[in-house]
Amino acid sequence: MKRLNTFKLSSWRHALFATATALLVAHAGVTQAAVPPTSEVNTTGLAVTDDTVTVGILHSITGTMAISETGSTQAEKLAIKQINESGGVLGRQIKYIQEDGASDWPTFAEKSRKLLLRDKVAAVMGCWTSASRKAVLPVFEQYNGMLFYPTFYEGLEESPNVVYTGQEATQQILASIDWVVKTKGAKTFYLLGSDYIWPRTSMKIARKHIDKLGLKVVGEEYYPLGHTQFNSVINKVKLKKPDVIFAAVVGGSNVAFYKQVNAAGIDWTKEKPIMLTISVTEDEILGIGGENIVGAYASMKYFQSLDNPNNAAFVKAFKEMWGDDIVIGDVTQAAYLGPWIWKYAVEKAGSFDVDKLKEVLPGIELTIAPEGYVKVHENHHLWSKARIARARTDGQFDVVFESEELIEPDPFPAGYQ
Repeated sequence: MKRLNTFKLSSWRHALFATATALLVAHAGVTQAAVPPTSEVNTTGLAVTDDTVTVGILHSITGTMAISETGSTQAEKLAIKQINESGGVLGRQIKYIQEDGASDWPTFAEKSRKLLLRDKVAAVMGCWTSASRKAVLPVFEQYNGMLFYPTFYEGLEESPNVVYTGQEATQQILASIDWVVKTKGAKTFYLLGSDYIWPRTSMKIARKHIDKLGLKVVGEEYYPLGHTQFNSVINKVKLKKPDVIFAAVVGGSNVAFYKQVNAAGIDWTKEKPIMLTISVTEDEILGIGGENIVGAYASMKYFQSLDNPNNAAFVKAFKEMWGDDIVIGDVTQAAYLGPWIWKYAVEKAGSFDVDKLKEVLPGIELTIAPEGYVKVHENHHLWSKARIARARTDGQFDVVFESEELIEPDPFPAGYQ
């Protein structure tokens, strides 16, 4: 796969990023221009005035997915606050309308329709699961809205009405399997996921890759969202003795699963088996408890423990807004990127019109990203690094692997469709 050389920040910018204030103003060369008249920047009837522009925030605030999605709303609100403090977008302050998808896919579709048709929002930051994204996609394409979607996902999608700020499969699933095979000598895998499109498609991709490597899948199980009884599959794992459990259990089910694994005497620190998850971040560990997941590995592009000036400023600002005890996971960070990418695209286009944004989005760069430099690809995904980290008892992760260069997003990898 193609890779992009990592962006090198100059010494003065390193110093600049050491403060939260610098985080607001250092970016991809887009500068704040004089405030243009509304008639020039809004020709499609969006919620834009001479002073404000309105966007939507659409995540699950209630239901089984709230444990994962709350961080996304917090990150998006932080980004909006910082953008407003730095002058807004084309001289306009951002207002937001927040809707609750309630962990229910039809509700997501209903709320997205309301945001686009009734509220006329200029963009929406939202969704988490692939089921919710699939539910709203026809709405955004029919009414020409722009969705900024923050979650790592299975790929196999590319819409001009979506910017995918999380990883797709080649940047997460394939990279993590390659890592565990190369570094741990893994030969057998047990696939475990929640029962909806993202885990099932992800495991289909994982199985194909494992087969290509000449290795073996010894078990595969799926459970409904919100499922809390995992003793049966734990017994199966003990019987099959796989080298790796490759897991995509999401939401509140994670709490029950890892607590029951710990109660059953499986110690991830012994790596028998190795736990490799593509769905647990610092956000989920808050509910799981560090003692129940210590020693497990996670494949993400961002961890709160990343040591760079961008992340130090981001973590500081996030905690100042939401509390010292708050944690920041991969999707939370990716959600933070959405409003910034939208701002830079609007300013580059000189317009809030969605069709004009589509033209300028490819090539938009973020030098302020907490994960490091990222760039929007022509397919509306991001060039990003792959990382593997090991869970600690305090709920944080130690990074044990990082790709040397940014990985080009490839949502339709040959042989995996």
